[in-house]
Parts: sequence; C-alpha cells; structure tokens
Amino acid sequence: MKHLYILLLLLPAIANAQSPTDTIKAAVNKLFTAMQQADSNAIKDCFAPGAMLQSIVTDKTGNTVLRNSTPADFATIVGKLTPHSADERIVFGSIQSDVTMATVWTPYRFYFNGQFSHCGVNSFQLVKLDGTWKIQYILDTRRKDQCVETAP
Repeated sequence: MKHLYILLLLLPAIANAQSPTDTIKAAVNKLFTAMQQADSNAIKDCFAPGAMLQSIVTDKTGNTVLRNSTPADFATIVGKLTPHSADERIVFGSIQSDVTMATVWTPYRFYFNGQFSHCGVNSFQLVKLDGTWKIQYILDTRRKDQCVETAP
C-alpha cells in the first residue's frame, strides 16, 4: 500500500514530463516564435556557440548556390522586421536524437506580411549544452514552386 501511495504522488510529475522529442521540438519552435516576434536577442539565444546557417538557392542564371550566414546576421535581419511580418509555418518530419545530438527535418512555407514568399525544407542539427537543446546548424532549401504542404 505504501508503494501505491508513492506512485500516486509521483503520477502528476510523470504525466507532465516532456519526452526528448518534445524538448527538441520546443527548441526549434522557440526559433520561429522569436522570428514572429522580431526578437533578435531571442534568436541569438536559440543557437550554440559557433553555429552556422546555410541556404541552398537557385541564382538568377539557374545555378544552385550555397549561401552562408551566422546567427548574428540572421538575428540582425529579423530584429529589423515588424513583429508578426515573418511567418514560417513548419511541419515536423523526422526527428532523430541521441543523448546530446538531434537531427530535425521540417518542410515549411514562408509568408511575409501575410503573403506567400517561398517554401522548402529545413534540416536542423541540435546539440544539448548544459541540459538545453541549442541549434548548431541549419541547412534549408528555398523555392517558390513544388511546395510540400505544411501547417495552415
């Protein structure tokens, strides 16, 4: 009976515990919330030291090129926006994780000031530092057609 009583006391804590997948999703969602709020400091807080961002785009001549950026560059751009003008709508695809490393795949559609801008896929690499998931690397694609359906 004593063990049953202890179990009943622990059930609320167990029920509220987040799974590793939930905490990884929360780390990614934190980035998109910061984007919507145009909060450059919150953007910077999402990233691990030395993090990198890269985008695969097609240039005006039709060539595929890789564009590099830093979290600081990204935060500066986002910080100049009007809150709620940037709206990246993602769907979580695959999430794979080990104790201190995670990979997340998210198809997306990006809207600017309520108008569709482009779509693509984000690939996130996250690391767990001091018990908190941080983004180490983002590689994304960008296009205006052949979009994967994402959240409304």
